[in-house]
Amino acid sequence: MKTIATADLPEVSQVPDYWVEACKHLVKKDRVMKRLIPQFPDTTLQTRGDAFSTLARSIVGQQISVKAAQTVWHRFEALPKKMTAANVLKLKVDDMRAAGLSARKVEYLVDLSIHFDAGTVHVKDWQAMDDDAIIAELVAIRGIGRWTAEMFLMFYLSRPNVLPLDDVGLINGISKNYFSGESVSRSDAREVAAAWSPYCSVATWYIWRSLDTIPVLKDS
Repeated sequence: MKTIATADLPEVSQVPDYWVEACKHLVKKDRVMKRLIPQFPDTTLQTRGDAFSTLARSIVGQQISVKAAQTVWHRFEALPKKMTAANVLKLKVDDMRAAGLSARKVEYLVDLSIHFDAGTVHVKDWQAMDDDAIIAELVAIRGIGRWTAEMFLMFYLSRPNVLPLDDVGLINGISKNYFSGESVSRSDAREVAAAWSPYCSVATWYIWRSLDTIPVLKDS
């Protein structure tokens, strides 16, 4: 499962301003949410970090353990004076490899840096863009799939209505909480989530909490 402790995410955090209203809506509309939300009164989804570092970290963490991802990230983070696209593009490949990055991840990080440095991702326009438009920009970057893009919408941009149907934890949580552990299809999940709109991100968060898991921005 794609999960990690929140401590592994960047430190700067902020609770979304829609959270309280979303919880009221979900408790009113959904019997499972009415049960789950009071069980986790002191936990909320929080936005963290800056866009470039968040996405770079997601690439570094792909297909390795949480502990290994932390180690490699800290080594990689120490290479540039500041973690920016322009600075990453100045790094030597050998130094990046020595930090523990595979050749493919080096290529992914360079491609990410090129997109940010060239302005082909419209960071300043994201607040005005819809979710699908932002996802389309992000998945054009090597090493970033739809799941990572959706996690980015939730954790970085605080979008309230993201439903990450490719997330194993969400599907397992819906199975556990709504179908007594029976297998769940994507269409089943969509049907359940119809009651969550326009706060699917918040409902997804509580489904994760019911499994005692927290997502990390990385594709496996």
